[in-house]
Amino acid sequence: MADSEARGREQRAVASPPLAASSSGWSQRLQQHWWRPQVSGWMHALRPLAVLFQGLAALHRQSQLRQRPASVGRPVIVVGNLVVGGAGKTPTVIALIELLRRDGWRPGVVSRGYGRTNEAALVELDEHSEASDCGDEPLLIHRRTGAPVVVGRDRLAGARHLLERHPQVDVIVSDDGLQHHRLPRDVEVVVFDGRGAGNGLTLPAGPLRQPVPDSAAPHMLVVYNAAEPSTPLPGHVVRRQLAGAVALGPWWKGQQPQAVHPLSDWAGRRVLAAAGTGDPERFFRMLEEAGLTIDRLPLPDHARLTPPPWPTDTPDVFITEKDAVKLRPEAVGATRVWVVALDFALPPAFAQALRQRLPRTAHPA
Repeated sequence: MADSEARGREQRAVASPPLAASSSGWSQRLQQHWWRPQVSGWMHALRPLAVLFQGLAALHRQSQLRQRPASVGRPVIVVGNLVVGGAGKTPTVIALIELLRRDGWRPGVVSRGYGRTNEAALVELDEHSEASDCGDEPLLIHRRTGAPVVVGRDRLAGARHLLERHPQVDVIVSDDGLQHHRLPRDVEVVVFDGRGAGNGLTLPAGPLRQPVPDSAAPHMLVVYNAAEPSTPLPGHVVRRQLAGAVALGPWWKGQQPQAVHPLSDWAGRRVLAAAGTGDPERFFRMLEEAGLTIDRLPLPDHARLTPPPWPTDTPDVFITEKDAVKLRPEAVGATRVWVVALDFALPPAFAQALRQRLPRTAHPA
């Protein structure tokens, strides 16, 4: 019992570096108010700042729209959130690329590459790319799909660079970028998770980057990364489940079907689960629903994992693919690290709606 309590204290300590400690203070309390369905008194007090935020965002949008070209020469699909933080953009982008390829398209991807060391430069990903250079989410998209990916703060410049380097690309998918209005778009895919729009207010009084519209625009498709719709907007509910675990080494070499272990292999054993995502609890719940008994190690979104943030004598650790791209096998020592992939599928109705919105003249032969 004493050893277990000591390990628990050590895990809590490593889970709280300065960044985590900061986010667990004022920011965490603020977010607790954001995700309540009703507006709390504290958030009412912040409404004037939310109005100011909306006004500044509108001016920024108008300024960017004046700089927007009519087209970049290819159809553009922007995948993003109306809320801050993660709601499932990355698995949506991966599933979207797979869907487009089944329909005969040759997609390429642009992304900001949040969290990389040099956000000013345009970077094209390759087999040597590191998450610190390009961001964890773009690297995961590139590793899972093999699609050409260019990251840069200016997504319009990124799209032009992508097409210059890969003229065979006939449709561009923007990972995030709903609020990057310089990039023209034919389709917007707006992703919500089970938290929906929270209290319905914009920053800093709520979690919204922009207000939720009363109805979806003709070029907008709404995806719910949840068991059911979480806002009044009509949309498409995705099928989402864990697809088994792969050891970190084989995962880096390319996931093979024979390397995937069913999660039931760990039934009845206590293991550590770590997640540096927008909503770590979602990953933890899914592991428990699959029958695992876990100790939780939530980390800040985009957290660095070198050195690994768990005790060195931890026997088994389960992580997400988003975290796996930041953790090389040689860095984990004797710990067995297991990467748990998502089985994430867009429904047929979404595919049909997307086909109707993509320019017919651009459709591949």
